[in-house]
Amino acid sequence: MTDIARAAGCSQATVSFVLNNTPGIRLSQQTRERVIEAARGLGYAPPAFSALRGPVASLEGLDGVIGFAVDQLATSPEAVVAIEGARQASWNAGNVVLVAQTLGDSVMEPRAIAALTKRGISALIYMTIFTREIVAPDYLYGLDIPVILLNCYTADYAFPAVVPSEIAGGQSSTRHLISHGHRRIATITGEPWMQAAQDRLKGYRRALATADIPFDAELVVEGDWSASAGYAATVKLLALKDRPTAIFCQNDRTAIGCYEALKEAGLHIPGDISVIGYDDEEIARHLFPPLTTSILPHMAMGQWAIEQLEVPAPPGRGRYPITKLECPLVERESVSAVAPARSSGPATG
Repeated sequence: MTDIARAAGCSQATVSFVLNNTPGIRLSQQTRERVIEAARGLGYAPPAFSALRGPVASLEGLDGVIGFAVDQLATSPEAVVAIEGARQASWNAGNVVLVAQTLGDSVMEPRAIAALTKRGISALIYMTIFTREIVAPDYLYGLDIPVILLNCYTADYAFPAVVPSEIAGGQSSTRHLISHGHRRIATITGEPWMQAAQDRLKGYRRALATADIPFDAELVVEGDWSASAGYAATVKLLALKDRPTAIFCQNDRTAIGCYEALKEAGLHIPGDISVIGYDDEEIARHLFPPLTTSILPHMAMGQWAIEQLEVPAPPGRGRYPITKLECPLVERESVSAVAPARSSGPATG
């Protein structure tokens, strides 16, 4: 919707009102037509266009209600994006989604899921906000409806599961910097206990190894996904005798702090140091310069989960592969070729 708003020259809220045909909102016909034209030009086919496609039908074997249980919702934009992906795919097929936040509580989670099943859901999407292997609770195995795992998986492969392809994403981000001639590439990681941080770092190291660039531990600084950690880590990197020519921030919030430290040091992005982020949060396109980053595919994961409900289940207990969705790179203006010459050591503002 952000892209459509930019193309149509209006706010994202206006786009939402038009595409969802929100009642009670007074918009000119000219504005509505401009939004719809921009949406069609970008290949977007929302439920609001359903009248042009004829009546919709429920997914085979479903009665029109799908449950969505997630451990964290209120504090997580990723969960909202995944739910929106599931909603779009569901509405296109005439189904609705009921959502419950569980906080992973051992007492309240089974009660929340029981409440969903009592409302007649014919499938359940079970999501965790942090990508990880889980031990599925017994009540998931006992459900007589399809269960899809989103952003998590089990060691026994008992349920269809989808996660981001984080190793490939970290590799693609680093390879993008290498393709611009960078060889001294630093990275600011997330919290090391998190699988996303581990996998993005693995991707970073694989890209270096593939390009025959030696791994240098002093170019890896641990962060915690926050802007303040990004700032502190960048200050540390700038103090190196041979500072990096590029910094791979393993999320966009880290990149915000990185930007501040670089600008405070009097350095230009990307002329002096290139910066790349990860997650493609809304702020990424509004930084100066706009941040090159990778899309965390939660929207596509939500859509994938709905699509799996049309796939026949294997006979018996069954084993399902873990599906990993690509984290596409969005090229903006924070990466450029290595400057012909640069001073070493910390810069002064």
